[in-house]
Amino acid sequence: MLGRERRPLYRLSKSDIVEISFAFAPEFNQTVTVQPDGYITLKDAGHLVAEGLTAAELERAVEAAYSVTLHDPQVTAALKDFEHPYFIASGEVARPGKYELRGSTTIAAAVAVAGGFTQQAKHSQVVLFRRVSGELMEARVLNVKRMLNDHDLNEDVPMQPGDYVFVPRSAISKIMRFVPATSMGVYSSAPKF
Repeated sequence: MLGRERRPLYRLSKSDIVEISFAFAPEFNQTVTVQPDGYITLKDAGHLVAEGLTAAELERAVEAAYSVTLHDPQVTAALKDFEHPYFIASGEVARPGKYELRGSTTIAAAVAVAGGFTQQAKHSQVVLFRRVSGELMEARVLNVKRMLNDHDLNEDVPMQPGDYVFVPRSAISKIMRFVPATSMGVYSSAPKF
Protein backbone atom coordinates (compact mmCIF):
# COMPACT_ATOMS: atom_id res chain seq x y z
CA MET A 1 0.00 0.00 0.00
CA LEU A 2 1.36 3.39 -0.91
CA GLY A 3 2.17 5.46 2.16
CA ARG A 4 0.60 8.73 3.33
CA GLU A 5 -2.16 9.87 5.59
CA ARG A 6 -5.68 9.47 4.24
CA ARG A 7 -6.62 13.14 4.74
CA PRO A 8 -3.51 15.09 5.73
CA LEU A 9 -3.80 18.73 6.81
CA TYR A 10 -2.53 21.22 4.26
CA ARG A 11 0.99 22.42 4.94
CA LEU A 12 2.14 25.80 3.71
CA SER A 13 4.58 25.93 0.83
CA LYS A 14 6.44 28.59 -1.13
CA SER A 15 4.25 31.26 -2.81
CA ASP A 16 1.23 30.55 -0.60
CA ILE A 17 -0.64 33.69 0.47
CA VAL A 18 -1.99 33.83 4.02
CA GLU A 19 -4.21 36.43 5.65
CA ILE A 20 -3.34 36.93 9.31
CA SER A 21 -6.01 38.58 11.48
CA PHE A 22 -5.79 39.73 15.10
CA ALA A 23 -9.04 39.63 17.09
CA PHE A 24 -8.23 42.54 19.40
CA ALA A 25 -5.54 44.39 17.44
CA PRO A 26 -6.75 44.88 13.85
CA GLU A 27 -3.89 47.32 13.17
CA PHE A 28 -1.64 44.22 12.99
CA ASN A 29 -3.83 42.45 10.38
CA GLN A 30 -1.79 41.62 7.30
CA THR A 31 -1.55 39.47 4.21
CA VAL A 32 1.77 37.67 3.79
CA THR A 33 3.36 35.49 1.12
CA VAL A 34 5.60 32.53 1.90
CA GLN A 35 8.90 33.52 0.29
CA PRO A 36 11.17 31.18 -1.71
CA ASP A 37 13.25 30.59 1.44
CA GLY A 38 10.13 29.47 3.39
CA TYR A 39 9.89 32.59 5.57
CA ILE A 40 7.16 35.20 5.95
CA THR A 41 7.79 38.75 7.09
CA LEU A 42 5.52 39.95 9.89
CA LYS A 43 4.75 43.62 10.47
CA ASP A 44 6.72 44.77 13.55
CA ALA A 45 7.71 41.17 14.45
CA GLY A 46 10.38 40.16 11.92
CA HIS A 47 10.74 36.93 9.98
CA LEU A 48 9.15 33.59 10.76
CA VAL A 49 9.49 30.17 9.11
CA ALA A 50 6.10 29.27 7.65
CA GLU A 51 6.85 26.60 5.06
CA GLY A 52 5.72 23.18 6.23
CA LEU A 53 3.38 24.51 8.92
CA THR A 54 -0.37 23.93 9.05
CA ALA A 55 -2.65 26.98 9.54
CA ALA A 56 -3.04 26.14 13.25
CA GLU A 57 0.72 25.81 13.70
CA LEU A 58 1.24 29.15 11.95
CA GLU A 59 -1.34 30.78 14.25
CA ARG A 60 0.59 29.56 17.32
CA ALA A 61 3.93 30.73 15.84
CA VAL A 62 2.52 34.20 15.04
CA GLU A 63 1.00 34.43 18.54
CA ALA A 64 4.42 33.60 20.01
CA ALA A 65 6.13 36.19 17.79
CA TYR A 66 3.68 38.93 18.85
CA SER A 67 3.48 37.95 22.54
CA VAL A 68 6.42 40.31 23.15
CA THR A 69 4.41 43.25 21.76
CA LEU A 70 0.81 42.25 22.55
CA HIS A 71 -0.78 40.74 25.65
CA ASP A 72 -2.31 37.34 24.79
CA PRO A 73 -2.72 37.89 21.02
CA GLN A 74 -5.62 36.02 19.38
CA VAL A 75 -4.57 35.18 15.81
CA THR A 76 -6.39 33.59 12.88
CA ALA A 77 -4.50 32.48 9.75
CA ALA A 78 -6.57 31.96 6.61
CA LEU A 79 -5.11 30.57 3.42
CA LYS A 80 -5.99 32.90 0.53
CA ASP A 81 -4.05 31.38 -2.36
CA PHE A 82 -1.95 28.25 -2.63
CA GLU A 83 -0.30 25.89 -5.05
CA HIS A 84 -3.12 23.73 -6.32
CA PRO A 85 -2.74 19.97 -5.91
CA TYR A 86 -1.20 18.40 -8.99
CA PHE A 87 0.21 15.23 -10.48
CA ILE A 88 2.80 14.72 -13.19
CA ALA A 89 2.45 12.29 -16.08
CA SER A 90 5.37 11.45 -18.36
CA GLY A 91 6.71 8.80 -20.65
CA GLU A 92 4.43 7.29 -23.26
CA VAL A 93 1.33 9.44 -22.75
CA ALA A 94 -0.01 11.72 -25.49
CA ARG A 95 0.50 14.95 -23.51
CA PRO A 96 3.17 14.61 -20.78
CA GLY A 97 3.06 17.38 -18.19
CA LYS A 98 1.86 18.71 -14.87
CA TYR A 99 -1.90 18.53 -14.29
CA GLU A 100 -4.15 19.94 -11.60
CA LEU A 101 -5.55 17.20 -9.39
CA ARG A 102 -9.30 17.64 -9.07
CA GLY A 103 -11.65 15.46 -7.09
CA SER A 104 -11.02 11.76 -6.76
CA THR A 105 -8.76 10.95 -9.69
CA THR A 106 -7.40 7.43 -10.17
CA ILE A 107 -4.36 6.22 -12.11
CA ALA A 108 -6.49 5.31 -15.16
CA ALA A 109 -8.16 8.74 -15.08
CA ALA A 110 -4.75 10.44 -14.73
CA VAL A 111 -3.51 8.68 -17.86
CA ALA A 112 -6.71 9.75 -19.66
CA VAL A 113 -6.24 13.37 -18.55
CA ALA A 114 -2.72 13.23 -20.02
CA GLY A 115 -4.18 12.21 -23.38
CA GLY A 116 -4.08 8.45 -22.96
CA PHE A 117 -1.39 5.95 -23.87
CA THR A 118 0.69 6.32 -27.02
CA GLN A 119 1.08 3.35 -29.39
CA GLN A 120 4.52 2.72 -27.90
CA ALA A 121 3.26 2.52 -24.28
CA LYS A 122 3.81 -0.50 -22.09
CA HIS A 123 0.39 -0.55 -20.39
CA SER A 124 1.35 -3.46 -18.16
CA GLN A 125 4.14 -1.64 -16.28
CA VAL A 126 2.91 1.84 -15.41
CA VAL A 127 4.97 3.19 -12.51
CA LEU A 128 3.43 5.37 -9.80
CA PHE A 129 5.90 7.33 -7.68
CA ARG A 130 4.60 8.76 -4.42
CA ARG A 131 6.51 10.86 -1.88
CA VAL A 132 6.47 9.19 1.53
CA SER A 133 8.70 11.75 3.26
CA GLY A 134 10.93 14.67 2.31
CA GLU A 135 13.69 12.36 1.11
CA LEU A 136 11.89 9.13 0.29
CA MET A 137 9.60 8.12 -2.58
CA GLU A 138 7.72 4.86 -2.96
CA ALA A 139 7.38 3.28 -6.41
CA ARG A 140 4.63 0.90 -7.40
CA VAL A 141 4.30 -0.88 -10.74
CA LEU A 142 0.70 -1.18 -11.92
CA ASN A 143 -0.66 -3.43 -14.67
CA VAL A 144 -3.17 -1.00 -16.14
CA LYS A 145 -3.61 -3.18 -19.23
CA ARG A 146 -4.87 -6.15 -17.18
CA MET A 147 -6.94 -3.88 -14.95
CA LEU A 148 -8.79 -2.37 -17.91
CA ASN A 149 -9.11 -5.66 -19.85
CA ASP A 150 -10.50 -7.52 -16.81
CA HIS A 151 -12.74 -4.58 -15.79
CA ASP A 152 -11.17 -4.92 -12.33
CA LEU A 153 -10.68 -1.50 -10.80
CA ASN A 154 -9.31 -2.79 -7.47
CA GLU A 155 -5.81 -1.86 -8.62
CA ASP A 156 -6.92 1.58 -9.88
CA VAL A 157 -5.10 3.55 -7.19
CA PRO A 158 -6.46 6.98 -6.17
CA MET A 159 -3.97 9.74 -7.00
CA GLN A 160 -2.61 12.02 -4.31
CA PRO A 161 -1.10 15.51 -4.68
CA GLY A 162 2.46 15.34 -5.97
CA ASP A 163 2.15 11.84 -7.47
CA TYR A 164 4.25 11.09 -10.56
CA VAL A 165 3.00 8.62 -13.18
CA PHE A 166 5.53 7.20 -15.63
CA VAL A 167 4.47 5.09 -18.61
CA PRO A 168 7.47 3.21 -20.05
CA ARG A 169 8.02 2.34 -23.69
CA SER A 170 7.20 -1.21 -24.76
CA ALA A 171 10.01 -3.50 -25.88
CA ILE A 172 8.60 -3.87 -29.39
CA SER A 173 8.56 -0.10 -29.87
CA LYS A 174 12.28 0.06 -29.05
CA ILE A 175 12.99 -1.66 -32.37
CA MET A 176 13.90 0.85 -35.04
CA ARG A 177 10.78 2.21 -36.69
CA PHE A 178 12.44 2.48 -40.11
CA VAL A 179 15.14 0.08 -41.26
CA PRO A 180 17.29 0.83 -44.32
CA ALA A 181 16.13 -1.32 -47.26
CA THR A 182 19.71 -2.46 -47.91
CA SER A 183 19.82 -4.27 -44.57
CA MET A 184 16.65 -6.12 -45.51
CA GLY A 185 18.21 -7.42 -48.75
CA VAL A 186 18.83 -10.87 -47.31
CA TYR A 187 15.15 -11.30 -46.60
CA SER A 188 13.73 -9.70 -49.70
CA SER A 189 15.98 -11.57 -52.15
CA ALA A 190 15.59 -14.94 -50.43
CA PRO A 191 14.43 -17.70 -52.78
CA LYS A 192 10.75 -18.51 -52.65
CA PHE A 193 9.72 -22.04 -51.77
